Amino acid sequence: MDDGLRPDEISEVLFRELKAFEGSGPDVYEMGTVLSAGDGIARVHGLSNAMAGELVSFRDRPDVRGLVLNLEAGNVGLALLGNADAVEEGDVVVLTGKVASVKVGPATVGRVVDALGRAVDGGPAIESDLERPIEARAPGIVERQNVREPLYTGLKSVDAMIPIGRGQRELIVGDRKTGKTTIALDAIANQKGKGVHCIYVAIGQKSSTVALAVETLREAGAMEYTTVVAACASEAASMQYLAPYAGAALGEHWRDNGGHALVVYDDLTKHAQAYRQMSLLLRRPPGREAFPGDVFYLHSRLLERAAKLSDARGGGSLTALPIVETQAGDVSAYIPTNVISITDGQIFLDANLFNSGLRPALDVGISVSRVGGDAQIKATKQVAGRLKLLLAQYAELAAFSQFAGDLDKATRAQLDQGARLTELLKQPQGRPLPIGKTIMVFYAGLNGYLENLPVDQAVRFESELLGYVDLVAPGLPAEIEEAKELTPQLTDAMRSLLDKFSAQFAPDPKE
Repeated sequence: MDDGLRPDEISEVLFRELKAFEGSGPDVYEMGTVLSAGDGIARVHGLSNAMAGELVSFRDRPDVRGLVLNLEAGNVGLALLGNADAVEEGDVVVLTGKVASVKVGPATVGRVVDALGRAVDGGPAIESDLERPIEARAPGIVERQNVREPLYTGLKSVDAMIPIGRGQRELIVGDRKTGKTTIALDAIANQKGKGVHCIYVAIGQKSSTVALAVETLREAGAMEYTTVVAACASEAASMQYLAPYAGAALGEHWRDNGGHALVVYDDLTKHAQAYRQMSLLLRRPPGREAFPGDVFYLHSRLLERAAKLSDARGGGSLTALPIVETQAGDVSAYIPTNVISITDGQIFLDANLFNSGLRPALDVGISVSRVGGDAQIKATKQVAGRLKLLLAQYAELAAFSQFAGDLDKATRAQLDQGARLTELLKQPQGRPLPIGKTIMVFYAGLNGYLENLPVDQAVRFESELLGYVDLVAPGLPAEIEEAKELTPQLTDAMRSLLDKFSAQFAPDPKE
């Protein structure tokens, strides 16, 4: 009777299993013991082969991870990630041989995640086969190319005078409550339909503030291409420390695949403070303002990851908009000067200008873009080339005129023109303006179309002009942007439109 067993098949299976068993060898783990734990920091004995930046796990605490930061003679210093209060003296720690990483790719778009890439928006867990280490080497010199493509924020004052290019690092700096986050959120909202993936990193902010930012982006339709990385004030310093690097990793995925990304770090002052807290608990030697000696490297290795890659690498870009908070407008403080020296320019927001009603409260004298005209189309340079100079001269003249008596006619005309141009810089939140319309507005301001109007009529002139353009010549702004320069034909069309509008515009006698 045949029972169906074939000895040759059984022998083959046994031989294959034995061979696999002999080749696998025993699983070896290096383990250590927690000597002390508290305030989000643990010291561990026995991990002699630990590497800086390596992740460790706790045998009896599956919801906790540790990040190796200090390598000392007798112990290893860890930053605890997760439920740090659960870790106790005597717990067993195991090396994983891995570094901290996050899920990247399309699955993260439209989501709110923490510094480890885990969903915190109440939605399903993020499922993605794509993963990147949080810490990564910045592209080298040969791998980069010059910044040459504009990245429009939709803000007239920024796009005209402080242009930002794809791959640039432009600092937004100013006192508390001067509109720094508003500029960043408007820049994200203006990327709709432009093929730029955005990452907004909230560091050390109130949960309610982050929820409001997410809602603002959602109302603008920006969450369709945006990922929010949230490390709120209630979270451990270690999570706030990792958050911007996680945001950079999310952006690098798009950059390295030939796409374009914009990442906002809001803000690096709180990031540095979180790192200072961790460093002091790890007993690293404090330096100026109690910050550790490597606080410059903390931000330089982060911001250097922003780049415009060479054509051989796909030509993708990662643009960074770091935010830094100052105290009483002091840009010479430790963290602001560090970040200013790393970035390619800064947008400085002045509290006095903000309180006087200028929104955005851009200080033209201190703000600068070191990329300059490389990130502007020729049409913008043709119109706004002398705008910044005129505004700087106006600010200086206005300061001196306060102490003067009677002013001559030329000085009064210059002051009036400067006041009207300053009025044209005003822009409500959430109303981005295409570069074509920005060019038309400043062309009108710089070529005498407002010179017979009272200063307080400039904003109404602009509003009605833009409505007139939408009604009479809706395609003209797009033609200007597409042509990238003001050809004689486009200039004539623009002047004809402005002449007709100016002839029918009537100042409001009530104002």
